[in-house]
Amino acid sequence: MAAERNPRTRRLRLGMIGGGEGSLIGRGHRYAARLDDSFDLVAGAFSATAARSVASGEALGLPADRVYADWRQMLSREQALPADERIDAVAIVTPNHVHCEQAIACLEAGFHVICDKPLGVDLAEALRLEAVVRESGRVFVLTHNYSGYPLARHAREMIGRGDIGAIRIVQVEYVQDWLSKPIEKAGHKQAVWRQDPRQAGPGGALGDIGTHAYQLASFMTGLYADEIFADLSSFVDGRALDDNANVLLRFGNHAKGMLWVSQVAPGNENALRIRIFGSEGSIAWAQEEPNRLSYCRLGEPERIITRASAAVGRDGNYATRVPPGHPEGWIEGFAQIYSDAAEVIAPQMEGRVADPGATLLPTVQDGIKGMQFVLASVQSHHSGRWVRTSDQLD
Repeated sequence: MAAERNPRTRRLRLGMIGGGEGSLIGRGHRYAARLDDSFDLVAGAFSATAARSVASGEALGLPADRVYADWRQMLSREQALPADERIDAVAIVTPNHVHCEQAIACLEAGFHVICDKPLGVDLAEALRLEAVVRESGRVFVLTHNYSGYPLARHAREMIGRGDIGAIRIVQVEYVQDWLSKPIEKAGHKQAVWRQDPRQAGPGGALGDIGTHAYQLASFMTGLYADEIFADLSSFVDGRALDDNANVLLRFGNHAKGMLWVSQVAPGNENALRIRIFGSEGSIAWAQEEPNRLSYCRLGEPERIITRASAAVGRDGNYATRVPPGHPEGWIEGFAQIYSDAAEVIAPQMEGRVADPGATLLPTVQDGIKGMQFVLASVQSHHSGRWVRTSDQLD
């Protein structure tokens, strides 16, 4: 059954940058923020265009004086409000190239931040943001939402206590088909910025969904790649960024990994899958069937662990909302990140210690590791050799 969560004195007040009309990810953030009664959306600058921002705020039912023409105006005016009215945190739901500037401004204005990945378009931005997070004392959360799923957390717990022995092989893939045709040339908004290096950064599919696959593998295993060998492809003519990537990984404990990411694989919708093999057994999980986890001990039949069953431990139960047999999925995983964020932010206000279950949330460090992964992969592809991820920090 679901774990009891600490009661909070009130919902936290949330402002949003981006995520206006027509934004899938904006809707996802709003649903997630509200699902566990963690946040109330009370303000926003929902578009780079003032009229679209106003229209989006009106559609959401926000008061006109809390819908802003741009995000700088929002920060300035919210700061000027009494402490019991102003926002507590800001959700950043914008293209990659403005994440760093907006997050730094929010932190320096005194607000906690919940930001879409990545941290920025290069490692210099990521490191600059890390320094501001550290100096500000504010909470910074990166929405790698797949690590919020109950069975992803239970897999992490199982691996950590040695249920599959020493990790040897990690195979992870995140495969879609929505960019199989050059829809960016027809003006598809989400495709246009994802294939523009100035807005997306150096990685296409690699940066967009490959970082989710890499973060999930690291979250479950506790391992990060020391070395990377990558082959990146742009199968659709005219693309500046990759739409497919095959990456070999060498981890610090001598484990090996394979990561495949593609947005040009017909027949795949949102196929994030991971298999982890150890000296004594294996674990397998697929995001499209998130309530089932495969567990095999060497020499024994496969066992299926279902979400909220008696086999699930503390971390998985902490992220569970409904009884066994009722499916939980993408919105709930996203909501877990918001719930964790609230449970880390609220204790700063209430003078208490955060629940340990909430401390599994992705932070600025996950963002830096993801940026190192992308940059090392791009460098490896161009050089045709193995590249150390730590070299990106030199």
